[in-house]
Parts: sequence; C-alpha cells; structure tokens
Amino acid sequence: MKFFQHAFKAMGTPCSIQLYAPSQAKAGRAIQAIVKDIQRLELKYSRYREDSFLSEINRCAAQGGQIKVDPETAGLLDYAATCYRESDGLFDITSGILRHVWDFKSGRLPAEGLIEATLARVGWSRLNWNAPLLEFPVAGMELDFGGVVKEYAVDRSVSLCWDAGIRHGMINLGGDIRIVGPHADGSPWRVGIQHPRQPGSLLRTIQLSSGGLASSGDYERCITLNGIRYGHVLNPKTGWPVRRIATVSVIGELCVIAGSASTIGMLKEEHASEWLQNLGLPHLWVDVEGGVGGSLANVTG
Repeated sequence: MKFFQHAFKAMGTPCSIQLYAPSQAKAGRAIQAIVKDIQRLELKYSRYREDSFLSEINRCAAQGGQIKVDPETAGLLDYAATCYRESDGLFDITSGILRHVWDFKSGRLPAEGLIEATLARVGWSRLNWNAPLLEFPVAGMELDFGGVVKEYAVDRSVSLCWDAGIRHGMINLGGDIRIVGPHADGSPWRVGIQHPRQPGSLLRTIQLSSGGLASSGDYERCITLNGIRYGHVLNPKTGWPVRRIATVSVIGELCVIAGSASTIGMLKEEHASEWLQNLGLPHLWVDVEGGVGGSLANVTG
C-alpha cells in the first residue's frame, strides 16, 4: 500500500487529499473524482458566481418569488431547517445578507440603523420551505450555504473514496476534516487545532481514526476598534458579532455535523459550554479571555 497526497485550492481555501492505494492509477482516479465533485459543488452553490444555482435562488429571493429545487439542494435545506430548530434560531442560512453590512476590510463598524434595517430580511422562519418548493414571502432575502456546503463536500469526498475501494486516508478542506480510515498500518491521523490568538500555532493535536473534525472561530476575519474585537461570526438575531467565544472545535461522525455544531457553539456565547456538553460530542472551546474547556481540553496527541 502506497501513500499519495494531492494539494489544491477550492471554495476559497487550501485543500488536501491524503490516501493510501495499491497503485498510482487507483489513487489518481479517486483523487480526480473527489476534486471534480468539489468543483461541481463550488459551481453550484458559490455566492460569488452569477451562474450558480444559489445565485438563481437569491435572484428569486430578491423579488419575493418561489423556486423549485433539486433533491440535493432539498437535502441541504432540510439540514439547515434542522440546525435552525436545534439552535433556537441561531444557525440561520438567511443571515448571510448581514455580510453586506459588515465590511471587515473597511476597519469601520456599520452605519447606525443599517443592521436593524437588514435584520428585517433575516430569519429562516420568514420563508416557506415545502420540498421541492422554496418560497420567499419577504422580498430581498438571501440564502448562504457557506456554513454547510464545504463540510458536506468533505463527507461526499469520503464516500467517493469508499466507492473507489480506498479505506485509508484523510480529506481536509480548509480545516474541515474527515477521516476515510486510519493510516495503512492502523495508526491514527494526528490533526492539529489552530490557536485562535497565535497564528501558525496549534492549540491541541488530536488523534483520529474515524469521523470528522471542524472548527469555527473569530480569527478568520475581524475588526479591532478601541481594543474590542469584532469577528465574522454574526448572531442572526442581533446582527452583531459574537463576543464571548474565540473558537470551538467539534468531532462528529460526519463533518457536516461537526461543522454546524462548532458554529452553533460560537453563537451560544455564555451558554456554549453547557450546550456543547449536552450535545455529547467531543469538543474544545476557548473563550476570548483565554479560558479553555470541553471534553478535549486535556487531550494530548
């Protein structure tokens, strides 16, 4: 069994596929299938492409119309509905419209009244979803699958590996990770969790032989004004960035579950620790004062 790896960029982030296969031909076929599928999902759900299906949905949403969606999109919408319900409305794929208000490159806070005006077009409960029909009674809304699609792509990549007869490997799309299976010798993969305040430094190293790992944090895009840090994880109820938690990492059977759980953990603010504990998945959190907690807090890899 030989080791193969392929690095590439997709969905705006560095990605890597690492796997074991008996031949370069078999590894190459699996890698090609994975990259092709990730590119397909990027083309379909990118908010930056006018020709994506997501942009078609959002043009319909802007007019307050309705649109029929395909089974794959319906599955993502059903999952988004579940996350909205389980998070008490904090995980909301209609909240992406708030990024028009928050320009993290400007170094300025939004103009007074702009957040409140935008919140009138935020809220999963404002739209009607009855598969396959998606309806927007409130004109000017937007959907953003950014908190779901990359993790979904990771899980699909693992399925493609298994379909190709690959049993040992790891998929990493910008820190959203899923294990195909342990190294060929049976040893686990060592996966690093980024430190939220020390770029390039690891907070913890976790050993994984299966499952997925995803992290959310306030460090990817932020503004610091008068000593206050405003990160890009926005509360859809207030329109303002979360202020209590710096990062959350969660291990789940599926990467998409780990990803949504880590995001909800960030949004839960002072209730993050309790919510994550009740969820029952292995997790790690760091608050803005440097406090560390969770079931993975004392793990060393």
